[in-house]
Amino acid sequence: MEKVLRKVGFFVVSQESSHIKLRRFTGGVTQTVIVPDHRVIRKGTFHGILRLAQLSLKDFLKLYRE
Repeated sequence: MEKVLRKVGFFVVSQESSHIKLRRFTGGVTQTVIVPDHRVIRKGTFHGILRLAQLSLKDFLKLYRE
């Protein structure tokens, strides 16, 4: 999850325990997303992160496969 978010412009701000805070600046807007550093992420958490990052599932899968 973190690798895909980095591809769309997010960068790591901090890490506390097993959660990573990523941030990006786009069009004068700051977006912050907190991602659990786990191999498996729950479905609801996954979709919530996509929503906050303004990524569609289709775009995520395309970037993941690259």
